[in-house]
Amino acid sequence: MVINVRSEINRLKKVLLHRPGRELLNLTPDSLQRLLFDDVPFLRVAQAEHDAFAKILRDNGVEVVYLEDLVAETLDTSHELKVQFLKQFIEEGGVKLEVYKKALLDFFLSYKDTKEMVLKTMEGVNMSELNIPRHDLVSYLEDPTELILDPMPNLYFTRDPFASVQNGVILNRMYSVTRNRETIYAYYIFHYHPEYKGKVTMFYDRTNPFHIEGGDVLNINDETLAIGISQRTEAPAIDLVAKNILFDEKNSHIKTILAFRIAESRAFMHLDTVFTQIDYDKFSVHPAILGPLQVFEITRDGNDVKVVPQEGKLEDILTRYVGRKVTLIPCGGGDRIAAEREQWNDGSNTLCIAPGTVVVYERNEVTNKLLREHGINVIEMPSAELSRGRGGPRCMSMPLVRELIKYTKEGKENKCQRIYKEEVF
Repeated sequence: MVINVRSEINRLKKVLLHRPGRELLNLTPDSLQRLLFDDVPFLRVAQAEHDAFAKILRDNGVEVVYLEDLVAETLDTSHELKVQFLKQFIEEGGVKLEVYKKALLDFFLSYKDTKEMVLKTMEGVNMSELNIPRHDLVSYLEDPTELILDPMPNLYFTRDPFASVQNGVILNRMYSVTRNRETIYAYYIFHYHPEYKGKVTMFYDRTNPFHIEGGDVLNINDETLAIGISQRTEAPAIDLVAKNILFDEKNSHIKTILAFRIAESRAFMHLDTVFTQIDYDKFSVHPAILGPLQVFEITRDGNDVKVVPQEGKLEDILTRYVGRKVTLIPCGGGDRIAAEREQWNDGSNTLCIAPGTVVVYERNEVTNKLLREHGINVIEMPSAELSRGRGGPRCMSMPLVRELIKYTKEGKENKCQRIYKEEVF
């Protein structure tokens, strides 16, 4: 299977990244809020930090593929497909005037190297780059430095445009109009790339009216999926996802979907900013969600789904579905100030690359020390600039393939048994 993700902790085998590019140079103080950034990162340092992240993954046996490469390989299969992609991209970029649409199409098609063209779509385009004759009032009044296509600075957070679930993907409709264009790339990869064409089940489509983002989707185990009801993910989207996943027995073994309602705020942007799984029985969490929590269990019920509210603390709910006693490790320990500071810098947003081994930002010193005290193998990466986008190692990575692990009950304990061929279990 080209997509095979059944857990957040199984050994990571293949991952999709995007190296931050010149799109960050088109961020300005005036556009930060609209483009969902809190500050302007220093591109050269951000790239060096991201390269360090990719090296960590490769050094641990992970195949790293880049979004820009996959898109370029897709579009190189057909000139007609490239034109189709560009027309759609320009249209969804909000360009209204036909003369501008034509100028942009000609501009992109002038690139001899498709990858460079793809990177330019990500970077954004200003008026001075286009060959538009002054023949009307608009052309005389336009500022030549004005962006006609916005940059896409959030692209290095590859977790959000789609989510790998079992042998399929949830292709998202994003919360922000700016970010919704990001899903165009994934659409073309999964529909037209030679490696993925005809091989990927869509559990949700970007044309659906309700927004959902990948940071809210956590694969707890082979039979349980968690989805956050958050600032970025709506309940009706979860209803649609649940029906598609629970009734697709060919591409999914999931029997239960847990919908977690979290605060609708920037600090609690996605479920994975609140808690992430880091071992068979351990989760990193934001202290603010400890205690009673609103959770809904969604299961099959004949030809429809059944929704049942779940009572209890987060620890008890996770223990019930993980199948063993769960330990919650709070971001920042018991220090409120440390928790708030390190949560802002994604202290709970860990990327598990193998059971008990996580990649984290080095700046979250209190949380990282606590993880080590709980027996977690902590691999630190630099994050002075990458963290300005309000996303951590999990946000910056989209697993495509994780090692298959089969869980069997032996007495009171769960024993994990690795299997090395793809089979239904």
